Amino acid sequence: MADAPENSLEAFTGALSRGGRGLESDVWFDRAGEPVLHHGPARRLRTPPVTLAQLFAVCGTDFDLSLDLKQAGTAQPVVEVARAAGFDLRRLWLCGRGSDPLPWRAVDPDVRLVTDTRLPHVLPSPTAYLQRLAAGGVDAVNLRRGRWTPALVRRVHAEGLLAFAWDVQSRRRLRRVLAMGVDAVYSDSVTLLVQG
Repeated sequence: MADAPENSLEAFTGALSRGGRGLESDVWFDRAGEPVLHHGPARRLRTPPVTLAQLFAVCGTDFDLSLDLKQAGTAQPVVEVARAAGFDLRRLWLCGRGSDPLPWRAVDPDVRLVTDTRLPHVLPSPTAYLQRLAAGGVDAVNLRRGRWTPALVRRVHAEGLLAFAWDVQSRRRLRRVLAMGVDAVYSDSVTLLVQG
């Protein structure tokens, strides 16, 4: 959203054209029950919101897509729309809070699952929690950039999980999380991510 209105087709196409390798948004249902892309509460949906189907129709399928599922029951419809578009489900990352993503493994074996769990509530010993997530099919832990430490990245990696950092909005913060060994970064600025 650094270069165009957030969750607009202009923002999505612009991010990809400037070298972004992935897109991220929240998913809600609109009144017709269709998955739409919008950050923030559903009652504040853009008019009209960009549908997931429109995203694929305009942007194609050659990118990773991280979707934070905000309403119960969205996993199956999201996967169905992605599958119908010919999207490689191994590039679809479904994100949820805590252990919420665990049941989504049954939706499709190829979909990637991400938890944005607040790990500090299970510290100083998150190992059992991380093991439970990994055993349930979660692929990655996504934390706000300031919550990561080198030791926590190592612990997440030791359990076979990826470490993702969100809210990386400056070059200093980008270099800090990359130096820790995080595997992916979320930012509002594609220019920052591409130029580093």
